[in-house]
Amino acid sequence: MIAIIDYGMGNLRSVQKAFEYIGYEAKITSDVKELENADKLVLPGVGAFSDAIDTIRKKKIDDIIYKAVEENKPFLGICLGMQLIFDKSYEYGEYKGLGLVEGEIRLLPDNVKKPHIGWNNLKIHKRDPLFTDLEEDPYVYFVHSYYLETQADVVSATTFYGKDIQVSVQKGNIFATQFHPEKSGNTGLQILKNFGGV
Repeated sequence: MIAIIDYGMGNLRSVQKAFEYIGYEAKITSDVKELENADKLVLPGVGAFSDAIDTIRKKKIDDIIYKAVEENKPFLGICLGMQLIFDKSYEYGEYKGLGLVEGEIRLLPDNVKKPHIGWNNLKIHKRDPLFTDLEEDPYVYFVHSYYLETQADVVSATTFYGKDIQVSVQKGNIFATQFHPEKSGNTGLQILKNFGGV
């Protein structure tokens, strides 16, 4: 079973429906036992980084995430869920993230419209396993004002928005996308299918 972590932020139902559409059992839950017993975890999210990380820590969901990653369970962060796995964010201040992967979350460049909303194509740097069986330079759907900056060798895809920005990462059993696979048509469904098969 794929557990979609419910911490009060994000359109969780659309992620659940996408997984169900491609044949995977997916449950939205904040129950500790259900999260611990899940085969895979998904951390979606929209909204402010500070509110999200505060809620995750208050509900001790961070402990569940750390344990799952340590146990080598596949973990997928989506949009804000991606940003939360890094060291820190500079969204309206400076906030410490989960620190699962090295990197910082910063405001998009001054020369672009914020938020970045709509379709943009991916430049894929690592094909396996999340981006298996995708066409060349596929288009996916974005909604964000902040983006990742990392020097770590974890970036699996970038897109161009004023400059090349890092929009997907993989580190061991940790996967994350700045874009929304659940809103990215057949390409996004294939990405979720690939995650479900990890």
